[in-house]
Amino acid sequence: MPSPVSQIPAAARDAAVAHYAARLAFETDCSDVHAAFTAGKVDFVLLDVRSPALFAESHVPGAINLPHGKMTAHRMSAWPSDTLFVVYCAGPHCNGADKAALRLSRLGLSVKLMIGGITGWTDEGLTFESAAIAAE
Repeated sequence: MPSPVSQIPAAARDAAVAHYAARLAFETDCSDVHAAFTAGKVDFVLLDVRSPALFAESHVPGAINLPHGKMTAHRMSAWPSDTLFVVYCAGPHCNGADKAALRLSRLGLSVKLMIGGITGWTDEGLTFESAAIAAE
C-alpha cells in the first residue's frame, strides 16, 4: 500500500516543468528580493500594500507604501508601462497582495507577488526599517 504522499503519482516531467515555470512567473520570494537589493540589481518596484500605519511601524527596506485601493491608472502612470511591480502584505494569512496583483494586472502592468510577505521576511531573519529610519 503506498503512502499518502505517493498514493497520487507525481506529475509527468513536462507537466511539472510547465507548472513550476508558471508559478515562478507569478511569484518571487523574500530571499530573491533581498538578494536583488543587496546586489544593487533592483529592476522592479517593491510595493508594500498594507496600511500606511503598518508601513510606518515596519516595512521591507526599499519598499514604497501603496495600498491596493490606491492603485489607479493615474497613480500607476508615474512609472513606465514596462515596470515590474513586486507586491507584498502581512503574510500568508493576508490576501492584500493578491488583490494588489489583480488590480495591477487589470491595469495591464507586470506584477509578481512576494510570497510570505512580512511573515516570510521575518522568518528569513531579514531586517526591517520604519518610517523614522526611512526619513533619515
